[in-house]
Amino acid sequence: MSTLTVNLLFSTLILWVAARLYLIPRLHASKPQTVVVPILLLHSFRHLGLMFLAPGATYAGIPPQFAYPAAFGDLLAAVLALAAVFVVTRNFQAAKALVWIFNVEGTLDLLVAIALATASDASPYMGPAYWIPAFWVPALLVTHYITFLLLRKRWTGDHASSGGRIRSHLTNSSLKQVSTAIISAPFSNNSSAPQ
Repeated sequence: MSTLTVNLLFSTLILWVAARLYLIPRLHASKPQTVVVPILLLHSFRHLGLMFLAPGATYAGIPPQFAYPAAFGDLLAAVLALAAVFVVTRNFQAAKALVWIFNVEGTLDLLVAIALATASDASPYMGPAYWIPAFWVPALLVTHYITFLLLRKRWTGDHASSGGRIRSHLTNSSLKQVSTAIISAPFSNNSSAPQ
C-alpha cells in the first residue's frame, strides 16, 4: 500500500469521524437545501482538478489514463455543483434532481480517479498536486456522503415563488449554523460528542 493510499484512507476516516460527531447529528434540524448549498460551493472548486494537466503542478510522466479522466471529471463536477447552487437557492423544481446528478457524477468521478491512479501507479508523479488525493478527495467523499443523506430527506418549498426567502435563509442562517456548529462543537457540552 502506497503512502498516498494511507494518507487518503486516514484523511477520509478523520473527516468522516468529524462529520459523524459534529454535523450529521444536526442534519435533522435543518432543511436539506440550507445544508447542501455550502457543500455545493465547496465542490464548485473542483475545477482545481485541472491541475493534473498543468506542467509544474505534477511531475512529468503522470499517466494520461489517470490525469485526463480525473481532470475533466472534476471539471464536470464543478460545473454541475455551481449549476445546482443556482437552482437550489432559487428553489426551482429541478433542484433536487440536479443535486442527484451532481452527487452521482461527482462520487463516481472520485472513485474512478482513485482506481485509475492506483492501476496506473500515478502517485509518484503527483508532485505539488499530492494534496488533492491526500486531503481534498477525502473531504469531497465525506461531503458526497452527507449529500446522499440529505437527498434521502423530503425537500419542501413552493418552488419559484419562495426563491427569495430561501436565498435569504441560506445566506443568513445556513452558513452561520454550519460554521458555528463546526467551530463551537468541540467546545460544547453536547450529548452526541464523546466526553
